[in-house]
Amino acid sequence: MINKKLTAIGDWMEDGLRSLFGRITPDGRITIILIMLFVFSAGSIYMTVSSIYNMGKKNGRQMEIEHIKRLELEHTQKADSVKQSNKFNYE
Repeated sequence: MINKKLTAIGDWMEDGLRSLFGRITPDGRITIILIMLFVFSAGSIYMTVSSIYNMGKKNGRQMEIEHIKRLELEHTQKADSVKQSNKFNYE
């Protein structure tokens, strides 16, 4: 049911776009595509640069940095299970 409605809406939009842009010459289509490319590219670059610029500003969200707290371990084992010998023979 929903799939049929979505397909019908897609077909309706496709027919509308084809009737609208079908009358435009191929050179006009290329012009429209290039204009849209430049507009969307400029918008993308503006959003990226403004986000980077506002990252450290006070009106933006401040980053809160906390130091890592030391983990307190329980010392239930008094001696190490691995016995290490400090007597090394380098010869």
